[in-house]
Amino acid sequence: MTIDAHQHFWHFDPVRDSWITDDMASLRRDFLPADLEPILAQNGIDGCVAVQASQSEDETIFLVRMAQAYDIIKGVVGWVDLQSAQLPERLQDLSQYKEIKGFRHVAQAEPDDFLTRPAVVEGIRQLASFGLTYDILIYPTQLKAALHLVRSVPNVSFVVDHLAKPYIKKQEISRWSNFMAEIAKNKHVSCKLSGMVTEGDWQNWSKKDFFPYMDVIFETFGPDRIMFGSDWPVCLVAANYTQVKTLVDEYVSNWGEEVRAKVFGANAVSFYKLTP
Repeated sequence: MTIDAHQHFWHFDPVRDSWITDDMASLRRDFLPADLEPILAQNGIDGCVAVQASQSEDETIFLVRMAQAYDIIKGVVGWVDLQSAQLPERLQDLSQYKEIKGFRHVAQAEPDDFLTRPAVVEGIRQLASFGLTYDILIYPTQLKAALHLVRSVPNVSFVVDHLAKPYIKKQEISRWSNFMAEIAKNKHVSCKLSGMVTEGDWQNWSKKDFFPYMDVIFETFGPDRIMFGSDWPVCLVAANYTQVKTLVDEYVSNWGEEVRAKVFGANAVSFYKLTP
């Protein structure tokens, strides 16, 4: 399967989705599987992984229901309160849904030490017994905490979303690349080539802005631990779906067809345990 490993669906709610700022006003509407289905077909993508965007189990169940109704959704990365005393019971209950492949918390909105907090680390550690993954969503200032996390929990499969959002618009790379290299030494950690265009200059980006960052990811993680994600519909503030896919496709094509097949599907299938 050819897989988009990272995208979102929502019924727009102005209170819940207050993170959609004025300069992202085009996102203030519903984005549903029926909207994405023809776009995936046009771009030769067989399926996708729907990732949480709000901190609620209600949204997780909403994504599960969408996955049950639409064949394009091959897996769900949901949300659960990792610090709850009832976490074992919640995981037991949610694990009944085979659509749920892992969980994520919007750690980028938390203090920089969030991923080092004992309750959070212990909560993520509990995912292992259910065979569930964890998506790391952070800013570069939180890379130190992420490194602590992945070293502390070697039995959970992690994936860094959006390359940890490097400051592409400012062309800052050295501190970010040093931390990513350390994180990549942990073989249970993968990385998504996603969310890049929104970290660049939305109106004036070019392909060469992103290639140095992709160089770092390929050099450190290697082709077996990298997966393509569109970050649709968030990407639309800076680029359409085809532009996002083409950006990664052109870079990866230099590595040959075998690597391309891994980045655009096989690695995501393996990581999230996806089935046709």
